[in-house]
Amino acid sequence: MKLDASKRQRLLVILAATGVLLLVLDRVLLTPLTVSWQNRTAELARLKKQVTAGRGVIERAARTESLWKEMQTQALPKDPAQAEQELISAFDRWGRASSVELASIKPQWKRGAGAGDRHSVLECRVDANGSVATLTRFLHEVEKSPLALRIESVELTTRDANGQRLSLALLVSGLRFAPLERKS
Repeated sequence: MKLDASKRQRLLVILAATGVLLLVLDRVLLTPLTVSWQNRTAELARLKKQVTAGRGVIERAARTESLWKEMQTQALPKDPAQAEQELISAFDRWGRASSVELASIKPQWKRGAGAGDRHSVLECRVDANGSVATLTRFLHEVEKSPLALRIESVELTTRDANGQRLSLALLVSGLRFAPLERKS
């Protein structure tokens, strides 16, 4: 089958036009639709993950509320003097229970973080001396306390050449659900 030159040229023009048309369709229609499809698929996956996480939060709501109420009851008293006294008495009690020698207890009030300032924090630096066993017991007593306390830092240093006598510098913060009073 032989094609004459004009028919061959027409066929080549049609094939070239079809190729250009397919290329333009790919660039203008198919590629953007594919990218859009992939973006929507990723967005759906992200939203499904958020829905699953939200359902988990809803399922844990009762437990979270009970923990929050428990935390509120375990916070330091609203009266600053009473809160300081309660924390110092607790450290004294924990020190006696673990046979640790308390060198100093230095409480200091801090404002709560945030614009609301609906709470304040009592930071307490405690210096204690003892053996590894007694200091470990002391830290355990602090950690298992029902008070709303958080251990911020722990520093251990040796006081003798053998490492039998240690010093503990402990920074603990206690939560109080009352703003820090402004000084006049």
